[in-house]
Amino acid sequence: MKPLDRILGAAKSAPRHIVLAEGEDPRIVEGAVRAVRAGLAEITLVGNRNVVEERLAEAGGNVGELRIEDPASSPMTPRLAAAYYQLRRSKGIDEKSAAEAVRSPLVFAAMMVREDAADGTVGGAVATTADTVRAALQTIGRAPDVGLVSSFFLMMLCAPHHLKKGAFVFADCGLVVDPDAAGLADIAVTSARSFEQLSGKPAKVAMLSFSTAGSAAHERVSKVVEATRLAHAAAPGLVIDGELQFDSAFVEAVSAAKAPNSALNGGANVFVFPNLDAANIGYKIAQRIGGATAIGPILQGLAKPANDLSRGCNVDDVFHMIAVTVVQASGGKSSG
Repeated sequence: MKPLDRILGAAKSAPRHIVLAEGEDPRIVEGAVRAVRAGLAEITLVGNRNVVEERLAEAGGNVGELRIEDPASSPMTPRLAAAYYQLRRSKGIDEKSAAEAVRSPLVFAAMMVREDAADGTVGGAVATTADTVRAALQTIGRAPDVGLVSSFFLMMLCAPHHLKKGAFVFADCGLVVDPDAAGLADIAVTSARSFEQLSGKPAKVAMLSFSTAGSAAHERVSKVVEATRLAHAAAPGLVIDGELQFDSAFVEAVSAAKAPNSALNGGANVFVFPNLDAANIGYKIAQRIGGATAIGPILQGLAKPANDLSRGCNVDDVFHMIAVTVVQASGGKSSG
């Protein structure tokens, strides 16, 4: 089974209620209609009701298939505003500011998730990553067992020219700019959990560097070595190795030559990059030159699922991100 089919099957087997903050965007609406008709999720679209209904008609959908919540008139708005005030009053938010804040579709959607009116949320087709992540962090918050909220891309190698096929995680490609050793370790452990949740397979984590097994000496290499130690201490059962160059982590023959004692043996499926520069460049090279399908950035480490779309996303991206968010919300459990 192709990894993307596995995710779609998992979503269908345990559909959840997903709220889409940008319900006035045609791509969002078309992806939502497709997701509902595929049985992946129950969907709420947030936005001006008249505009959303118009977009829904353009997409060939009908009002009976999806819910629409307009923050300007929704009966949920006063309750969400009161909850937001209680959540943020220690940060200087008064009741008037709280009422204004929840009229923002991103905040409204995130508060629906926080208040258990939905299981997960997706934004970012119109809003920036900074605004999307800020709304999630300030309302949904960080999971109690996670030190750092981070992100990853799910990279699908399924084309005929891909010699090694399957799903791979690249982290952190979209959020944490320059993690220290402790932050990098946290990204590694959280990314391993995310991979296992979405793929149903055991994670094998490579901590990437420009050095393999001591081939170079530099403070940036030392950071990766220390992060590997910390990650292994935090998750003793995790198969992890570092520092490794990408080819040593991905190609068995190169691993045998450069890192013969590596537990990965060239079979890594989770790649943790040392910083955002390397990660963002790496995933885009894999996507644009290598022909990999990139889904993300997918957020991890939040108390409940909230995900970010690229502003250049298409309908397929929306559809797939809804499926990913459903699987996150259901804990990755599937009969498939």
